[in-house]
Amino acid sequence: MSDGKRAASAPWIRTRLRTAPGAAVALAVLVLVTAFLAAAFPRAVDAYETKGLRHDIRLADAGRSAVEVSRPQPGLELPREQREAGVRTPELKRIGGALGKALPDPLRAEMSSVAYGVRTLKPVLATESWLPRPDTVPPQLSYTAQTGLKEHARLVEGAWPTTPAEVTSTSRAVRGAVTEETAAALNMKVGSTLRLPTAVGGPLTVTITGILAPRDPGGSYWSADPLVRTPSLIPDPASPFPQNYWTGTVLLAEDAGPALLATATEPSLFWRFPPDASALTGPDGARLTAVVNSLESGPGLLKVRAIAGDTAEVLTGLGHIVQANARMRDAISPVIAVAALGIGSVAAVVLVMTGALIAARRKAELALMRSRGGSLRGIGGRLLAETAVTVVPASALGLLLAVLAVGEGRWWPAALAATGVGLLVCVALPLRTTLQHIRPTLHGAREDMVSARPSRRRTVAELTLLVLAVGAVTALRRRGTSGGGTDLLVSGAPVLVALIAALVLVRLYPLPLRLAARPMARLRGAIGFLSLARAGRSSAGGALPLLALLLALATAAFGGSVIAGIGDARDDAALTAVGADARVSGKSERATLPDELVRTVRGLDGVRNAAPLRVEFGVAMPETAAGGGGAGSDPDDSGTDTGADSGGGGDAAGARATTMVGVDPASYTRLARTTGLPDFPSGLLEATGASAPLPEGAKSGPERVLPVIASPAVAARLGKEPHAVDTLSGDFKVQVVGTVERVASLASTNFLIVNSASLEQRAPTTLLLTGAPDPGKLRAAADGNGEEFVVQLRSEERARYVNTPMQAGAERIYLAAVAAGAGYALLAVLLSLLQTAPERKTLLARLRTMGLTTGQGRRLLAFEATPQALLAAGGGLLTGWATIVLLSPGIDLVPLALAGVAGSDTSPVTLRADLWSLALPAAGVVALAAAVAGVQAWWASRRGSITELRAGDSR
Repeated sequence: MSDGKRAASAPWIRTRLRTAPGAAVALAVLVLVTAFLAAAFPRAVDAYETKGLRHDIRLADAGRSAVEVSRPQPGLELPREQREAGVRTPELKRIGGALGKALPDPLRAEMSSVAYGVRTLKPVLATESWLPRPDTVPPQLSYTAQTGLKEHARLVEGAWPTTPAEVTSTSRAVRGAVTEETAAALNMKVGSTLRLPTAVGGPLTVTITGILAPRDPGGSYWSADPLVRTPSLIPDPASPFPQNYWTGTVLLAEDAGPALLATATEPSLFWRFPPDASALTGPDGARLTAVVNSLESGPGLLKVRAIAGDTAEVLTGLGHIVQANARMRDAISPVIAVAALGIGSVAAVVLVMTGALIAARRKAELALMRSRGGSLRGIGGRLLAETAVTVVPASALGLLLAVLAVGEGRWWPAALAATGVGLLVCVALPLRTTLQHIRPTLHGAREDMVSARPSRRRTVAELTLLVLAVGAVTALRRRGTSGGGTDLLVSGAPVLVALIAALVLVRLYPLPLRLAARPMARLRGAIGFLSLARAGRSSAGGALPLLALLLALATAAFGGSVIAGIGDARDDAALTAVGADARVSGKSERATLPDELVRTVRGLDGVRNAAPLRVEFGVAMPETAAGGGGAGSDPDDSGTDTGADSGGGGDAAGARATTMVGVDPASYTRLARTTGLPDFPSGLLEATGASAPLPEGAKSGPERVLPVIASPAVAARLGKEPHAVDTLSGDFKVQVVGTVERVASLASTNFLIVNSASLEQRAPTTLLLTGAPDPGKLRAAADGNGEEFVVQLRSEERARYVNTPMQAGAERIYLAAVAAGAGYALLAVLLSLLQTAPERKTLLARLRTMGLTTGQGRRLLAFEATPQALLAAGGGLLTGWATIVLLSPGIDLVPLALAGVAGSDTSPVTLRADLWSLALPAAGVVALAAAVAGVQAWWASRRGSITELRAGDSR
């Protein structure tokens, strides 16, 4: 320049961002979403594990979850004053405070509910005449003097129990209180007195001065020992006859503990620490188990004894609660890991595809820079800098949003995941781009998949990957998937199957195109031939886009099948528990339904079918039946079913007692058909001949032979010969004429089904209904007969299977995995089509100058995208199905579907392929490809051919 100064050069990064702001924003958004999902996943897992652990501890019985330190009374060899001082409140408080501080992390006590004091371990026989004595047995009472009574109770009547003078072991009068429930059950009132025998001198008199009401009846203070709050009527184990007696607890004044030292009630000192679950996290579970084990029989116990005495013991069920939580977590983790690894692989492939798209769009620019002397290091550095400017802030923002969206969880796994996403993008784009320009390149020949011959290096690399993937899948299939815990080989099954499918399908893809191109070339129209030719030239059908689609479709299909399997398992469990859409039965097993009730319920609106059943449990099997003297005939191995939820053994040797079900064959057949039970051969139970209905009032003789349909276990035991049975419905012989696997309303596998019309006593005990009856009217009809009947609804039973925090969290992760898989699949289709979009636009512009119409252009692009879309859809269906078949033997959905529900059927629930989960994502890929092609053709038709062709000759 004339003034001798150098011309100022514009900064590279700013120039590039101004030149292509749309591409930079799109890349930043993609990285933001991917970093958010990657960071949110470990935090979501931590969050549901944390909530699950806290939920299990808080909902557990207080007697199990509390950590209790106890020791016997001070030794008799000690002086009386020293023994009394050891059970007074100051000493108990000192030891309790030291024990609370000595609890090792992460175990912390809820100090507001801590209780300590003196209690009697041996109940005392209360001989007062005014106490209730069911079955003439006097009650047995326990006594406790514990701290915090005024803080945890409300005075209803009388006065708080106090100690006007210092209580010693020689005291013979103390004051006490009882709860409202204890007072009502044991006829106690203010002023009542109880006497406890002592070793020396007269009895110890306890005067009831107050009636109390617990402030928090469900809290640890009142629930750790339920008898403190509520008395119980229990059977007398020493009596040869069924006799019951009352047992309860009397609360003494706080400082009345020394008086119990003179009694023969085995006084014991205790300190009870309910756990504070608010500070626990999911990863603390293993440490908490180790801490509890140490306190029970390890170094922790030595520390406790150093504080509370050499005879102190630690009792708690907290370790069992944490271990049960860990078992559920271990059962859920493999299923979650499949989703995580699958979606993570899809995201990584899509990010690499994004880099490939950017590299393809800038290929000419970078080739020019390389031909003019640009070094690979300089070009790579500039690409790294301009990529990092957008990727690093996007990754940081994704991490921040994940932390804000998922409040609980460790931060470092989320930070590592977000950093990994940013690092992958920052490295993949410069590396992929610079490797293409190691040597300066000129315009080369077209890339034709049909006629192309892959290089030897690529062939060797693909064969190596294929052999490794097939070997891994073979090893997984032989080893199985039920080893427990998270296994990377198991979790990577969708990736392995998708990799195999992608490598094979990419190599096979040109074959059908070659076969279809020949007949298309002979046709008069050019659309078919051009679409196949374009499909063969397109790079959109490469291994990388296909791998992304197969991974996304397989993961979405697996996740959808898991969610559908959970719903099906809960539906089946509810149907098994109720037997139909609704059920009416008596409160006791032998209660029968009156005919008027049956007629009333049949006539209710919404009832489509009513099947009366007579169910009789515990029918003794004859000893002379087949297999009676074989293996398993030990009388202790009875396998008796005692209720609807009893599950007898499934083998012949276990069917010692069975359940007899009397049915109306016609109505029961309709019920079985409606509820999906196995086909019921009602014709085998016709009440004719010897099994004809008895006249009214007639007795059934033992010579009558009734045909029965039995479970396989009972049929194997009875054989084909008639056998005599004694039932409440009459005495007769039974002969097996058929078998069925299940019977409505019974979870048992030991049963006999007989025609109720052939029984001496035919009154039904259960009425099963199908349809949608109004719950209110149904209960009103059941209550209107003057007796108490139980109404169960399938919908209400299904609602019992609510999710625990761990189950709900796992389901949410799988829903997110399905949505993310679908989103990444659609994005992979868009990226693969956008990579060749300039070529298609130029092609349409050229063909329009030759007379191609707009409709023909749309059909051309749609037909061009169809082979790749069908390839991805078909491969996705195959990959998803193969993944489910490969993993289903080792996946049990019970922890996700039914765990935590009392009385639910816990038989294994295997994973099955869900048709909709397989078909919908695959159909979405085809529909999206067609939609994108149509939109692209419409957009190209709006621009003139001259305008499009002026943009340059895109190859």
